[in-house]
Amino acid sequence: MQISLHALGIGAGARREIIDAVAVAAERAGFTTLWCGEHVVMVDRPRSRYPYSADGRIAVAADADWLDPMIALSFAAAATSTIRIATGVLLLPEHNPVIMAKQAASVDQLSGGRLLLGVGIGWSREEFEALGVPFARRGARTAEYVEAMRTLWRQDVADFTGEFAAFDAVRLHPKPSAGSIPIIVGGNGDRALARVASWGDGWYGFNLDGVAAVGERMDMLRRLCARAGRDVDDLHCAVALQAPAVGDIPALVDLGVDELVIVESPPQDPDVAADWVDALADRWITCI
Repeated sequence: MQISLHALGIGAGARREIIDAVAVAAERAGFTTLWCGEHVVMVDRPRSRYPYSADGRIAVAADADWLDPMIALSFAAAATSTIRIATGVLLLPEHNPVIMAKQAASVDQLSGGRLLLGVGIGWSREEFEALGVPFARRGARTAEYVEAMRTLWRQDVADFTGEFAAFDAVRLHPKPSAGSIPIIVGGNGDRALARVASWGDGWYGFNLDGVAAVGERMDMLRRLCARAGRDVDDLHCAVALQAPAVGDIPALVDLGVDELVIVESPPQDPDVAADWVDALADRWITCI
């Protein structure tokens, strides 16, 4: 079981000195991946329901600092040399896919091929409205953007014609270190899992309510993969739990989960950030 940390980009985790301290300490302690999420804008009184909590509200204050994840992860990558970096998740339909393909390939090259691109379709209608992007059919837009980005990474002279994106005889360099970048699909619902089975390289289940919920979702993913002619064992499956316990790890391994993501907020004081990471490592990494 890989143990990873989702702690950067928000609040104290948006400060340069905290990013440096947490990233260096996490790599030294043996964490596998540093995850960083995204929201471009927040609103004080959202009409949209947050899908990862029982009350439909996101726990992050609307006025909290929230860094662009590609920029935050580039700083984390610069402070380290081996730990993976991952967007958890990037709201892909809110971005131009050609620019995002360029940014992701650039971060992947500069980090030595350490990037996992976690993507989601988004849930905040207000955010889409602020960006001038249609909220409707964002799932279809996401799937097409992924196809367009993979085309740009794969082809030297790239052509693509779709409903939401099109380009003709363009060159995008640099290419990713390994020729492509693993795309991890975020979301807990059936439609999200269908996207994983259809075109994802993995799944990031977020804030799931215990091992039983993970098992039910993994069973659904297996069925969807079978229908799509894919093997769930070929996917990278990462989960974050609402109240994780060390005793959950054997059961998660049995379910086929590859990575347990610990979601925590770092301290405000960079001088104690390394001790904070070490305490998390003592709890989670020394037990496996």
